Amino acid sequence: MPAIRDSRSDRPVGVEFAFASLSGIGAACITNPIDVVKIRMQLQGELLTRGSYKRIYRNTFHAAYIIARHEGILALQSGLAPALGYQLCLNGLRLGSYHFAKRFHITLNEKGETSIVKTALASGIAGTMGAIIGSPFYMVKTQLQSQAAKSIAVGYQHHYHSAFDAFRHLWREAGFFGLYRGWYANTPKVFIGSATQLTIFGLVTDFLKPFETFKDKPLLMTFVAALISGCCLSVVMQPFDVLAVRLYNQGTDRTGKGMYYNGLFDGLYKIFRVEGVLGLYKGIFPTLMRSTPHVILCQVFYEKLSQTYDALR
Repeated sequence: MPAIRDSRSDRPVGVEFAFASLSGIGAACITNPIDVVKIRMQLQGELLTRGSYKRIYRNTFHAAYIIARHEGILALQSGLAPALGYQLCLNGLRLGSYHFAKRFHITLNEKGETSIVKTALASGIAGTMGAIIGSPFYMVKTQLQSQAAKSIAVGYQHHYHSAFDAFRHLWREAGFFGLYRGWYANTPKVFIGSATQLTIFGLVTDFLKPFETFKDKPLLMTFVAALISGCCLSVVMQPFDVLAVRLYNQGTDRTGKGMYYNGLFDGLYKIFRVEGVLGLYKGIFPTLMRSTPHVILCQVFYEKLSQTYDALR
């Protein structure tokens, strides 16, 4: 029996993906400063035991102040260009696929409600594909955001002059393989994060629909569902987020081998062995401050773009 399509089913193919890309880009412009703070805190005390190093960044707000004081306020927008490129790939594919699949009831059950298994698999796979395609952007974004004034530097420092300089250096170093070095680093984070966030978003949306408060108020319902799903996303993906940042930011030797970690499992083991469980949760507060608003903005921007598009047709 063919899937029952909703009122937006006659849209041209690709509209969801375009809206998703624009939503991700818009959200990244706003949340990039807290992303810079998050990465600095995740790199602080890398592979050092607790209490054996000086804490340059005491907390999220102190980190933002220190960065702005030593490097200027614009340093909080470090890595913005590659961050936008990454959002184009990641959310363009994962958020676009989610809304496309939902539009044609691919991820819904017989009752027209969110299917946990179908949504988790579709969202996780689409997110992973987006993360792999956008891997060079994420690596350059991370390395630029970690660059700091010498007095407040944490983690490995790459000393690029710009995003273009970073891409040029990586290409000269190893060509295509240089750009896609460590392409797997983000896959656990994005698969688990996408599956969790978008499945919970769908479930919460289904739960809220019958309530009078949310009838004819899609933006309010989207906001609440995105808020809840964004908080859940931050908690489940944090250890893998720390791992991805460490893998992408590490330096390499002459053979292109990582200086600190040999892969996902080696990275998890070393961080846990030296820094303990808390090492895997470094920067959890800025992650919440970045990921939750980012999810809200992505979903609200998407809904608003959809409403505007439908009104203009």
